[in-house]
Amino acid sequence: MKAKSFNFRKNVVDALEDGQLRGNLRFAMDTMTQKRKAVFDDQDRLQGLRDLGASIRNRSLAKLPDLLEKLEQKCLENGIKVHWAETVIDANNIVLDILNQHNATKVAKGKSMVSEEMHLNDFLKENGIDPLETDLGEFIIQLAGETPSHIIVPAIHKNKSEIADLFHKHIPDTPYTEDVEELNAIARKTLRQEFYRAEVGISGVNMAVAETGTLCLVENEGNGRMCTTLPPVHIALMGVEKVVENLQDVPPLLELLTGSATGQKMTTYFNFITSPRKTGEKDGPKEVHLVLLDNERTKILADPELRQTLKCIRCGTCLNHCPVYTRIGGHAFGFVYPGPIGTILTPQMEGIDKTQGIPDASSLCNACEEVCPVRIPIPALIRRIRNESKDSRGVVKGHGSKRSFMETAAWKGWALVNTHPFINKLGGKALRMFGSELPKAGPVKKWSGVRTTPRLSKKTLQELVKNEGVENE
Repeated sequence: MKAKSFNFRKNVVDALEDGQLRGNLRFAMDTMTQKRKAVFDDQDRLQGLRDLGASIRNRSLAKLPDLLEKLEQKCLENGIKVHWAETVIDANNIVLDILNQHNATKVAKGKSMVSEEMHLNDFLKENGIDPLETDLGEFIIQLAGETPSHIIVPAIHKNKSEIADLFHKHIPDTPYTEDVEELNAIARKTLRQEFYRAEVGISGVNMAVAETGTLCLVENEGNGRMCTTLPPVHIALMGVEKVVENLQDVPPLLELLTGSATGQKMTTYFNFITSPRKTGEKDGPKEVHLVLLDNERTKILADPELRQTLKCIRCGTCLNHCPVYTRIGGHAFGFVYPGPIGTILTPQMEGIDKTQGIPDASSLCNACEEVCPVRIPIPALIRRIRNESKDSRGVVKGHGSKRSFMETAAWKGWALVNTHPFINKLGGKALRMFGSELPKAGPVKKWSGVRTTPRLSKKTLQELVKNEGVENE
Protein backbone atom coordinates (compact mmCIF):
# COMPACT_ATOMS: atom_id res chain seq x y z
CA MET A 1 0.00 0.00 0.00
CA LYS A 2 1.32 3.44 -0.85
CA ALA A 3 0.40 6.80 0.55
CA LYS A 4 -2.40 8.55 -1.40
CA SER A 5 -0.20 11.53 -2.09
CA PHE A 6 2.80 9.46 -3.19
CA ASN A 7 4.85 11.30 -5.77
CA PHE A 8 8.37 9.93 -5.95
CA ARG A 9 9.87 12.72 -8.01
CA LYS A 10 8.44 15.37 -5.67
CA ASN A 11 9.57 13.39 -2.61
CA VAL A 12 13.12 13.30 -3.94
CA VAL A 13 13.18 17.03 -4.59
CA ASP A 14 11.77 17.77 -1.12
CA ALA A 15 14.34 15.49 0.54
CA LEU A 16 17.26 17.03 -1.34
CA GLU A 17 16.13 20.50 -0.30
CA ASP A 18 15.89 19.50 3.39
CA GLY A 19 19.30 20.41 4.78
CA GLN A 20 18.51 19.09 8.27
CA LEU A 21 17.47 15.70 6.90
CA ARG A 22 20.59 15.38 4.78
CA GLY A 23 22.80 16.35 7.70
CA ASN A 24 21.13 13.81 9.99
CA LEU A 25 21.48 11.06 7.38
CA ARG A 26 25.11 11.86 6.62
CA PHE A 27 26.10 11.66 10.29
CA ALA A 28 24.16 8.42 10.85
CA MET A 29 25.39 6.71 7.70
CA ASP A 30 29.03 7.51 8.41
CA THR A 31 28.67 6.09 11.91
CA MET A 32 26.98 2.88 10.80
CA THR A 33 29.34 2.14 7.93
CA GLN A 34 32.38 2.66 10.16
CA LYS A 35 30.95 0.29 12.80
CA ARG A 36 30.38 -2.38 10.20
CA LYS A 37 33.91 -1.93 8.87
CA ALA A 38 35.36 -2.28 12.35
CA VAL A 39 33.47 -5.46 13.25
CA PHE A 40 34.34 -7.14 9.94
CA ASP A 41 38.03 -6.26 10.01
CA ASP A 42 39.17 -9.65 8.68
CA GLN A 43 38.20 -9.54 4.99
CA ASP A 44 39.06 -13.16 4.24
CA ARG A 45 36.85 -14.37 7.07
CA LEU A 46 34.07 -11.98 6.05
CA GLN A 47 34.00 -13.24 2.47
CA GLY A 48 33.91 -16.83 3.68
CA LEU A 49 31.08 -15.97 6.06
CA ARG A 50 29.16 -14.28 3.24
CA ASP A 51 29.57 -17.38 1.08
CA LEU A 52 28.21 -19.51 3.92
CA GLY A 53 25.31 -17.12 4.55
CA ALA A 54 24.38 -17.08 0.88
CA SER A 55 24.55 -20.88 0.76
CA ILE A 56 22.25 -21.22 3.79
CA ARG A 57 19.69 -18.84 2.34
CA ASN A 58 19.83 -20.50 -1.10
CA ARG A 59 19.29 -23.91 0.48
CA SER A 60 16.43 -22.63 2.62
CA LEU A 61 14.64 -21.16 -0.40
CA ALA A 62 15.22 -24.29 -2.49
CA LYS A 63 13.52 -26.35 0.25
CA LEU A 64 11.05 -23.67 1.36
CA PRO A 65 7.73 -25.56 0.93
CA ASP A 66 9.03 -28.61 2.82
CA LEU A 67 10.68 -26.46 5.52
CA LEU A 68 7.47 -24.51 6.11
CA GLU A 69 5.50 -27.73 6.54
CA LYS A 70 8.12 -29.06 8.94
CA LEU A 71 8.12 -25.74 10.84
CA GLU A 72 4.36 -25.90 11.22
CA GLN A 73 4.51 -29.50 12.44
CA LYS A 74 7.22 -28.75 15.02
CA CYS A 75 5.50 -25.58 16.22
CA LEU A 76 2.23 -27.43 16.74
CA GLU A 77 4.08 -30.16 18.66
CA ASN A 78 5.59 -27.43 20.85
CA GLY A 79 2.20 -25.84 21.52
CA ILE A 80 2.53 -22.86 19.14
CA LYS A 81 -0.57 -22.18 17.04
CA VAL A 82 0.21 -21.57 13.36
CA HIS A 83 -1.83 -19.39 11.00
CA TRP A 84 -1.32 -18.96 7.23
CA ALA A 85 -2.04 -15.63 5.55
CA GLU A 86 -1.88 -15.20 1.79
CA THR A 87 -2.42 -11.42 1.87
CA VAL A 88 -1.96 -8.59 4.36
CA ILE A 89 -5.75 -8.43 4.67
CA ASP A 90 -5.79 -12.08 5.74
CA ALA A 91 -2.98 -11.46 8.24
CA ASN A 92 -4.69 -8.43 9.76
CA ASN A 93 -7.94 -10.34 10.18
CA ILE A 94 -6.13 -13.27 11.82
CA VAL A 95 -4.49 -10.90 14.34
CA LEU A 96 -7.80 -9.13 15.01
CA ASP A 97 -9.58 -12.45 15.55
CA ILE A 98 -6.98 -13.52 18.15
CA LEU A 99 -7.27 -10.15 19.92
CA ASN A 100 -11.07 -10.35 19.96
CA GLN A 101 -10.95 -13.87 21.40
CA HIS A 102 -9.14 -12.40 24.39
CA ASN A 103 -11.12 -9.13 24.52
CA ALA A 104 -7.82 -7.29 24.12
CA THR A 105 -7.86 -3.52 23.71
CA LYS A 106 -4.17 -2.78 24.33
CA VAL A 107 -1.21 -4.28 22.48
CA ALA A 108 2.54 -3.94 23.08
CA LYS A 109 4.46 -4.28 19.81
CA GLY A 110 8.07 -5.14 19.22
CA LYS A 111 9.83 -4.18 16.00
CA SER A 112 8.39 -5.95 12.95
CA MET A 113 8.76 -5.07 9.28
CA VAL A 114 5.97 -7.54 8.47
CA SER A 115 3.61 -5.51 10.66
CA GLU A 116 4.61 -2.47 8.59
CA GLU A 117 3.71 -4.40 5.42
CA MET A 118 0.33 -5.06 7.01
CA HIS A 119 -0.09 -1.42 8.12
CA LEU A 120 -1.15 -3.16 11.32
CA ASN A 121 -1.19 -0.14 13.63
CA ASP A 122 -3.70 1.73 11.48
CA PHE A 123 -5.82 -1.40 11.14
CA LEU A 124 -5.89 -1.98 14.90
CA LYS A 125 -6.80 1.63 15.63
CA GLU A 126 -9.67 1.40 13.15
CA ASN A 127 -10.95 -1.55 15.16
CA GLY A 128 -10.71 0.11 18.58
CA ILE A 129 -7.41 -1.43 19.70
CA ASP A 130 -4.49 0.66 20.96
CA PRO A 131 -1.08 -0.53 19.66
CA LEU A 132 2.05 0.79 21.35
CA GLU A 133 5.45 0.53 19.66
CA THR A 134 8.05 -0.41 22.28
CA ASP A 135 11.24 -0.33 20.20
CA LEU A 136 12.76 3.09 20.94
CA GLY A 137 13.03 4.09 17.29
CA GLU A 138 9.51 2.89 16.52
CA PHE A 139 8.22 4.64 19.67
CA ILE A 140 9.77 7.91 18.47
CA ILE A 141 8.21 7.79 15.02
CA GLN A 142 4.87 6.69 16.47
CA LEU A 143 4.90 9.87 18.55
CA ALA A 144 5.75 11.81 15.39
CA GLY A 145 2.96 10.14 13.41
CA GLU A 146 5.45 8.84 10.84
CA THR A 147 6.50 5.53 9.33
CA PRO A 148 10.00 3.99 9.64
CA SER A 149 12.61 5.51 7.36
CA HIS A 150 15.11 2.66 7.79
CA ILE A 151 14.79 -1.10 8.21
CA ILE A 152 16.98 -1.25 11.33
CA VAL A 153 16.94 2.32 12.71
CA PRO A 154 13.40 3.62 12.14
CA ALA A 155 14.12 7.15 13.43
CA ILE A 156 17.52 7.53 11.78
CA HIS A 157 16.33 10.71 10.07
CA LYS A 158 15.88 12.53 13.38
CA ASN A 159 18.50 14.12 15.65
CA LYS A 160 18.39 14.43 19.43
CA SER A 161 16.87 17.94 19.42
CA GLU A 162 13.96 16.74 17.30
CA ILE A 163 13.47 13.73 19.59
CA ALA A 164 13.67 15.96 22.68
CA ASP A 165 10.94 18.16 21.24
CA LEU A 166 8.71 15.13 20.53
CA PHE A 167 9.07 13.78 24.07
CA HIS A 168 8.38 17.22 25.56
CA LYS A 169 5.21 17.67 23.49
CA HIS A 170 3.73 14.17 23.62
CA ILE A 171 4.75 12.61 26.96
CA PRO A 172 2.97 14.31 29.90
CA ASP A 173 5.11 16.16 32.44
CA THR A 174 8.30 15.67 30.41
CA PRO A 175 10.78 18.56 30.50
CA TYR A 176 12.74 19.45 27.37
CA THR A 177 16.18 17.85 27.45
CA GLU A 178 18.71 16.87 24.82
CA ASP A 179 20.70 14.67 27.18
CA VAL A 180 20.70 11.23 25.54
CA GLU A 181 20.75 9.29 28.82
CA GLU A 182 17.80 11.30 30.12
CA LEU A 183 15.86 10.75 26.90
CA ASN A 184 16.46 7.00 27.16
CA ALA A 185 15.34 7.02 30.79
CA ILE A 186 12.15 8.89 29.88
CA ALA A 187 11.32 6.35 27.17
CA ARG A 188 12.15 3.40 29.44
CA LYS A 189 9.93 4.70 32.25
CA THR A 190 7.04 5.37 29.89
CA LEU A 191 7.26 1.99 28.17
CA ARG A 192 7.76 -0.07 31.33
CA GLN A 193 4.36 1.00 32.60
CA GLU A 194 2.72 -0.09 29.36
CA PHE A 195 4.23 -3.59 29.24
CA TYR A 196 2.20 -4.57 32.29
CA ARG A 197 -1.02 -3.16 30.85
CA ALA A 198 -0.80 -4.91 27.48
CA GLU A 199 -3.09 -7.90 27.08
CA VAL A 200 -1.26 -9.13 23.97
CA GLY A 201 2.33 -8.79 22.77
CA ILE A 202 3.20 -8.71 19.07
CA SER A 203 6.67 -9.26 17.66
CA GLY A 204 8.47 -9.97 14.44
CA VAL A 205 10.66 -13.02 13.73
CA ASN A 206 14.22 -12.79 12.43
CA MET A 207 14.53 -16.51 11.75
CA ALA A 208 12.44 -19.61 12.39
CA VAL A 209 14.12 -23.01 12.69
CA ALA A 210 12.22 -25.81 10.96
CA GLU A 211 14.19 -28.52 12.76
CA THR A 212 12.99 -27.49 16.22
CA GLY A 213 10.04 -25.14 15.67
CA THR A 214 12.00 -22.29 17.26
CA LEU A 215 11.33 -18.59 16.65
CA CYS A 216 14.45 -16.40 16.84
CA LEU A 217 14.21 -12.72 17.78
CA VAL A 218 17.21 -10.36 17.65
CA GLU A 219 17.16 -7.10 19.64
CA ASN A 220 19.18 -4.69 21.76
CA GLU A 221 16.73 -3.06 24.15
CA GLY A 222 14.94 -5.88 25.96
CA ASN A 223 11.57 -4.65 24.72
CA GLY A 224 11.24 -7.70 22.48
CA ARG A 225 11.67 -9.99 25.45
CA MET A 226 9.15 -7.97 27.45
CA CYS A 227 6.59 -8.12 24.62
CA THR A 228 6.99 -11.87 24.26
CA THR A 229 7.10 -12.68 27.97
CA LEU A 230 4.88 -10.37 30.06
CA PRO A 231 1.56 -10.33 28.14
CA PRO A 232 -0.47 -13.56 28.44
CA VAL A 233 -0.66 -13.88 24.63
CA HIS A 234 2.17 -13.53 22.11
CA ILE A 235 1.58 -13.13 18.35
CA ALA A 236 4.67 -13.52 16.13
CA LEU A 237 4.51 -12.15 12.59
CA MET A 238 6.82 -13.65 9.96
CA GLY A 239 7.31 -13.61 6.20
CA VAL A 240 7.35 -17.17 4.88
CA GLU A 241 10.91 -16.80 3.55
CA LYS A 242 12.46 -16.38 7.01
CA VAL A 243 12.63 -20.11 7.77
CA VAL A 244 15.99 -21.91 8.00
CA GLU A 245 16.56 -25.64 8.03
CA ASN A 246 18.32 -26.31 11.34
CA LEU A 247 19.93 -24.73 14.39
CA GLN A 248 23.38 -24.89 12.80
CA ASP A 249 22.20 -22.33 10.24
CA VAL A 250 21.49 -19.72 12.91
CA PRO A 251 24.98 -18.66 14.17
CA PRO A 252 26.43 -17.64 10.76
CA LEU A 253 23.30 -15.67 9.84
CA LEU A 254 23.21 -14.08 13.28
CA GLU A 255 26.82 -12.94 12.98
CA LEU A 256 26.17 -11.51 9.51
CA LEU A 257 22.95 -9.83 10.62
CA THR A 258 24.24 -8.13 13.75
CA GLY A 259 27.57 -7.10 12.21
CA SER A 260 25.93 -5.69 9.09
CA ALA A 261 22.98 -4.05 10.85
CA THR A 262 24.52 -2.43 13.92
CA GLY A 263 28.24 -3.17 13.79
CA GLN A 264 28.04 -5.57 16.75
CA LYS A 265 29.50 -9.02 17.15
CA MET A 266 26.36 -9.91 19.10
CA THR A 267 23.22 -8.02 20.03
CA THR A 268 22.32 -7.55 23.68
CA TYR A 269 19.44 -10.02 23.44
CA PHE A 270 18.89 -13.07 21.26
CA ASN A 271 15.62 -14.80 22.06
CA PHE A 272 14.75 -18.43 21.29
CA ILE A 273 10.99 -18.93 21.57
CA THR A 274 9.93 -22.55 21.30
CA SER A 275 6.66 -22.84 23.23
CA PRO A 276 4.16 -21.10 25.48
CA ARG A 277 4.68 -21.15 29.24
CA LYS A 278 4.98 -24.72 30.47
CA THR A 279 3.76 -26.18 33.75
CA GLY A 280 6.00 -25.02 36.58
CA GLU A 281 7.50 -22.09 34.64
CA LYS A 282 7.14 -18.66 36.23
CA ASP A 283 6.99 -16.47 33.16
CA GLY A 284 6.10 -16.51 29.49
CA PRO A 285 2.80 -16.23 27.62
CA LYS A 286 0.04 -18.77 27.98
CA GLU A 287 -0.48 -18.74 24.22
CA VAL A 288 1.89 -18.25 21.31
CA HIS A 289 0.60 -17.70 17.77
CA LEU A 290 2.73 -17.67 14.61
CA VAL A 291 1.28 -15.84 11.59
CA LEU A 292 3.04 -16.76 8.34
CA LEU A 293 2.53 -14.09 5.67
CA ASP A 294 2.95 -14.70 1.95
CA ASN A 295 2.17 -11.31 0.35
CA GLU A 296 3.51 -12.23 -3.12
CA ARG A 297 6.53 -14.12 -1.75
CA THR A 298 5.63 -17.47 -3.32
CA LYS A 299 5.26 -15.75 -6.71
CA ILE A 300 8.72 -14.24 -6.26
CA LEU A 301 10.05 -17.67 -5.26
CA ALA A 302 8.78 -19.18 -8.51
CA ASP A 303 11.25 -17.20 -10.62
CA PRO A 304 14.83 -18.59 -10.39
CA GLU A 305 16.41 -15.13 -10.69
CA LEU A 306 13.95 -13.00 -8.73
CA ARG A 307 13.83 -15.46 -5.82
CA GLN A 308 17.23 -14.14 -4.77
CA THR A 309 15.32 -11.13 -3.40
CA LEU A 310 13.98 -13.44 -0.68
CA LYS A 311 17.49 -14.20 0.62
CA CYS A 312 17.41 -10.82 2.40
CA ILE A 313 17.93 -11.00 6.19
CA ARG A 314 16.76 -7.38 6.71
CA CYS A 315 20.10 -6.03 7.94
CA GLY A 316 19.75 -2.67 6.19
CA THR A 317 23.41 -2.38 5.25
CA CYS A 318 22.56 -1.87 1.57
CA LEU A 319 20.73 1.30 2.62
CA ASN A 320 23.71 2.57 4.59
CA HIS A 321 26.03 2.29 1.58
CA CYS A 322 23.62 3.46 -1.11
CA PRO A 323 24.40 6.92 -2.59
CA VAL A 324 20.69 7.43 -3.33
CA TYR A 325 19.27 6.43 0.07
CA THR A 326 21.94 8.33 2.02
CA ARG A 327 20.85 11.54 0.31
CA ILE A 328 17.06 11.25 0.30
CA GLY A 329 16.27 8.92 3.22
CA GLY A 330 13.55 6.31 3.43
CA HIS A 331 10.37 8.36 3.38
CA ALA A 332 11.01 9.56 -0.17
CA PHE A 333 10.53 5.98 -1.38
CA GLY A 334 6.93 6.06 -0.12
CA PHE A 335 6.69 2.35 0.74
CA VAL A 336 7.66 0.03 3.60
CA TYR A 337 11.04 -1.05 2.19
CA PRO A 338 13.31 1.79 1.02
CA GLY A 339 16.77 1.80 -0.52
CA PRO A 340 18.25 -0.92 -2.75
CA ILE A 341 16.31 -3.82 -1.22
CA GLY A 342 13.11 -1.83 -1.56
CA THR A 343 13.95 -1.01 -5.16
CA ILE A 344 13.72 -4.72 -6.04
CA LEU A 345 11.22 -5.95 -3.42
CA THR A 346 8.56 -3.23 -3.55
CA PRO A 347 7.79 -3.54 -7.30
CA GLN A 348 7.39 -7.28 -6.87
CA MET A 349 5.02 -6.88 -3.93
CA GLU A 350 3.10 -3.79 -5.01
CA GLY A 351 3.47 -3.83 -8.79
CA ILE A 352 5.84 -1.96 -11.08
CA ASP A 353 2.98 0.26 -12.21
CA LYS A 354 2.47 1.56 -8.67
CA THR A 355 6.08 2.28 -7.81
CA GLN A 356 6.63 5.09 -10.33
CA GLY A 357 10.35 5.78 -10.84
CA ILE A 358 11.71 3.83 -7.85
CA PRO A 359 13.42 1.11 -9.95
CA ASP A 360 15.17 3.88 -11.88
CA ALA A 361 16.47 5.55 -8.71
CA SER A 362 19.78 3.72 -8.72
CA SER A 363 23.23 4.59 -9.98
CA LEU A 364 24.00 0.83 -10.37
CA CYS A 365 27.29 1.52 -8.59
CA ASN A 366 27.23 -2.02 -7.07
CA ALA A 367 27.88 -0.75 -3.51
CA CYS A 368 24.82 -2.67 -2.26
CA GLU A 369 25.98 -5.96 -3.77
CA GLU A 370 29.50 -5.48 -2.40
CA VAL A 371 28.24 -5.27 1.19
CA CYS A 372 25.20 -7.57 1.11
CA PRO A 373 25.92 -10.27 3.73
CA VAL A 374 24.12 -12.98 1.74
CA ARG A 375 25.32 -11.86 -1.70
CA ILE A 376 22.05 -10.75 -3.27
CA PRO A 377 22.88 -9.46 -6.80
CA ILE A 378 20.80 -6.32 -6.28
CA PRO A 379 22.05 -4.35 -9.33
CA ALA A 380 21.26 -7.26 -11.66
CA LEU A 381 17.78 -7.56 -10.14
CA ILE A 382 17.24 -3.81 -10.53
CA ARG A 383 18.06 -4.17 -14.23
CA ARG A 384 15.61 -7.10 -14.41
CA ILE A 385 12.85 -4.98 -12.85
CA ARG A 386 13.62 -2.14 -15.27
CA ASN A 387 13.41 -4.54 -18.20
CA GLU A 388 10.13 -5.95 -16.88
CA SER A 389 8.67 -2.44 -16.73
CA LYS A 390 8.92 -2.30 -20.52
CA ASP A 391 8.20 -5.96 -21.28
CA SER A 392 4.55 -6.85 -21.93
CA ARG A 393 5.49 -10.55 -21.55
CA GLY A 394 7.13 -10.17 -18.13
CA VAL A 395 6.25 -11.95 -14.88
CA VAL A 396 6.46 -9.19 -12.26
CA LYS A 397 3.16 -7.60 -11.26
CA GLY A 398 2.56 -4.48 -13.36
CA HIS A 399 5.07 -5.54 -16.01
CA GLY A 400 5.00 -3.55 -19.24
CA SER A 401 3.44 -0.54 -17.52
CA LYS A 402 6.18 1.82 -18.75
CA ARG A 403 6.11 0.56 -22.32
CA SER A 404 5.19 3.42 -24.66
CA PHE A 405 4.35 3.75 -28.34
CA MET A 406 7.05 6.37 -28.88
CA GLU A 407 9.81 4.24 -27.35
CA THR A 408 8.70 1.14 -29.24
CA ALA A 409 8.65 3.12 -32.50
CA ALA A 410 12.09 4.58 -31.75
CA TRP A 411 13.67 1.14 -31.27
CA LYS A 412 12.01 -0.21 -34.40
CA GLY A 413 13.37 2.79 -36.27
CA TRP A 414 16.83 2.12 -34.85
CA ALA A 415 16.62 -1.51 -35.98
CA LEU A 416 15.51 -0.45 -39.45
CA VAL A 417 18.40 2.00 -39.83
CA ASN A 418 20.98 -0.50 -38.64
CA THR A 419 19.82 -3.42 -40.79
CA HIS A 420 19.62 -1.57 -44.12
CA PRO A 421 22.97 -0.14 -45.37
CA PHE A 422 21.43 2.48 -47.66
CA ILE A 423 19.15 3.87 -44.93
CA ASN A 424 22.05 3.75 -42.49
CA LYS A 425 24.20 5.82 -44.85
CA LEU A 426 21.47 8.44 -45.28
CA GLY A 427 20.87 8.53 -41.53
CA GLY A 428 24.58 9.09 -40.90
CA LYS A 429 24.65 12.02 -43.28
CA ALA A 430 21.57 13.54 -41.66
CA LEU A 431 23.14 13.23 -38.21
CA ARG A 432 26.36 14.88 -39.34
CA MET A 433 24.36 17.78 -40.79
CA PHE A 434 21.77 18.31 -38.07
CA GLY A 435 22.91 16.21 -35.09
CA SER A 436 24.47 19.09 -33.17
CA GLU A 437 21.05 20.78 -33.01
CA LEU A 438 19.14 17.77 -31.63
CA PRO A 439 20.22 18.10 -27.95
CA LYS A 440 18.94 21.68 -27.85
CA ALA A 441 15.25 20.84 -28.11
CA GLY A 442 12.64 18.16 -27.48
CA PRO A 443 12.98 15.22 -25.09
CA VAL A 444 16.75 15.05 -25.62
CA LYS A 445 17.10 18.46 -23.97
CA LYS A 446 16.41 16.94 -20.53
CA TRP A 447 19.26 14.49 -21.06
CA SER A 448 21.72 17.00 -22.48
CA GLY A 449 20.91 19.56 -19.78
CA VAL A 450 22.92 17.61 -17.20
CA ARG A 451 25.49 15.94 -19.45
CA THR A 452 28.18 16.88 -21.95
CA THR A 453 26.74 16.09 -25.34
CA PRO A 454 28.87 14.09 -27.80
CA ARG A 455 30.38 15.91 -30.75
CA LEU A 456 29.62 14.25 -34.06
CA SER A 457 32.43 13.89 -36.59
CA LYS A 458 31.95 15.63 -39.92
CA LYS A 459 33.37 12.59 -41.72
CA THR A 460 32.58 8.91 -41.44
CA LEU A 461 35.14 6.33 -40.34
CA GLN A 462 35.34 5.06 -43.92
CA GLU A 463 36.10 8.57 -45.20
CA LEU A 464 38.78 9.10 -42.56
CA VAL A 465 40.43 5.78 -43.42
CA LYS A 466 40.32 6.59 -47.14
CA ASN A 467 41.93 10.00 -46.53
CA GLU A 468 44.79 8.24 -44.76
CA GLY A 469 45.42 6.29 -47.94
CA VAL A 470 44.34 2.92 -46.57
CA GLU A 471 42.89 0.77 -49.31
CA ASN A 472 39.53 -0.83 -48.73
CA GLU A 473 40.14 -4.58 -48.82
